[in-house]
Amino acid sequence: MIRDDIKQAQIAAMKAGDKESRNAISLIQSAIKNRDIEARTQSTTPDDDTLVVEVLQKMKKQRSESIEMYRKGGREELAAAEEAEVAVIDRFLPKQLSEVETTAAIVAIRDEIGAAGMKDMGRVMAELKARHGSVLDMSKASGLVKAALA
Repeated sequence: MIRDDIKQAQIAAMKAGDKESRNAISLIQSAIKNRDIEARTQSTTPDDDTLVVEVLQKMKKQRSESIEMYRKGGREELAAAEEAEVAVIDRFLPKQLSEVETTAAIVAIRDEIGAAGMKDMGRVMAELKARHGSVLDMSKASGLVKAALA
């Protein structure tokens, strides 16, 4: 499980004296714990690895946006710190589908559900997220779905 890998990495970072990794992993564990608390009130709880991947993807997206803003503001040292955190987060995320693999999955779903045009985009996106959400960047997939349905 990804959660166990994160705990082991925390211990390894502490033993190695890697302060930056240890801090980033602590942030990851904190975000996961917050998500666990949120999940307690929900009627259905997602699979543990799915929950952790969602948290990691959200953290990566937030940091990517911060990096962009820091670069625009000329704060390269802050952008570098965020990039270091993204590198730690990436260690725990499953390998993402390539653009070719994503397009193949979209075409298969489109053909399977009989999607004919842009009016079916929501159905295709929902099915794509259900099947491949943990290994797919949904923001990039959106453009590929539009291209496949056009």
